[in-house]
Amino acid sequence: MNHRALIAALLVSSILSGCASTGFDPATGLYAAPVGGAPATANATPLTPALTCLADTAATRRLAAPRLAVGEIADLTGKLDLETGRRVTQGASLFAVTALGRAGVPLVERADQTVAEVERTYAAARVLSDNPTGAGEDPGPVRPVNPGQIAGSRYYLVGGITELNYNIESSGGQLGVGAIDPEDPKTVLGGSRFVMNVAVDLRLVDSISQEVVAIAAYQKQIVGREIRAGVFDIFGGVAVDLSGGQSALEPLQLGVRALIERGVYDVAAELYGLTDSACLPPVQTADTAGGYRLLRSLQPPVTERPAQAFAAAPVPAPTRVPAAPPVRSGVPLASPLILPLPVSAGDPAVPAAAVPAEGTPARPRIDPRTWRVTRGG
Repeated sequence: MNHRALIAALLVSSILSGCASTGFDPATGLYAAPVGGAPATANATPLTPALTCLADTAATRRLAAPRLAVGEIADLTGKLDLETGRRVTQGASLFAVTALGRAGVPLVERADQTVAEVERTYAAARVLSDNPTGAGEDPGPVRPVNPGQIAGSRYYLVGGITELNYNIESSGGQLGVGAIDPEDPKTVLGGSRFVMNVAVDLRLVDSISQEVVAIAAYQKQIVGREIRAGVFDIFGGVAVDLSGGQSALEPLQLGVRALIERGVYDVAAELYGLTDSACLPPVQTADTAGGYRLLRSLQPPVTERPAQAFAAAPVPAPTRVPAAPPVRSGVPLASPLILPLPVSAGDPAVPAAAVPAEGTPARPRIDPRTWRVTRGG
């Protein structure tokens, strides 16, 4: 047996022994240590800084947006692979919730009501307590069920992923160089590129009147590329074929997230009245004249507090509603909600009834950048 055959036999026996091993490390309980170990990082897109910029600008100017909810943003492309399943993400609604949170827009939960329904059922049956002293033995104070305790949404965002188009454009080439002599080296160099796109259609709906008040339609192109190189030669009667390459594909699902964030940015900017802000970088405003359209003003309605919670309200006389002014490009809407300045006791310009009573719990808010809960007015 020559030395080449001996080396091949040793390699085969090493591979087989590794496959046949069934022992595990008693310290970790693992047969093999997993590779990798990259840290968990923020999943951001090029639009994420623009959303957090909106939140910072609105907080600085003491602007507030009305509460929003997110409905279903479904995959409507119809693209399905029998082996890998759906081609595009099924979590676009969660993308929208995260984007609105990054923009600092207040949200109410409407997607998963499982826990909320169970707790309301328990509270209505008077078996739910927020401070049980001895569960099942010594009942604690019962959680009350009060009218109007659940926050409502002023608008809600729905839509769908509507397009997934493969191979909008593809290109490539290959170059082979070598001498005529069969024993001289031959070199091959090639590359290819292809482009596809994905699109979303979003709409903002008035939760009270069910009117569609705004629509957004955006598309994003996804690019992929591949580079290949190889060398073939014969050394002393032995043929050697060496090849390599590199390929990269822009993440398709991250492109969907960027599309959702682009539509959410438009909605949040209108609600804040910050359509003229410099938060959106110029590269993200290319060819978006027909992407977003406002159907009517997004001003929240002015509601009066009823004198008695369950009293029958008189039917108001019909009034003529003036037609909404036409929406023109570049013309901002009326001013949004403005948060009142904090009041303090002893201020002669502030009535005593406007000063919050001592011990009143502050409303919790989530910082869209750190996700920490803070207490504010």
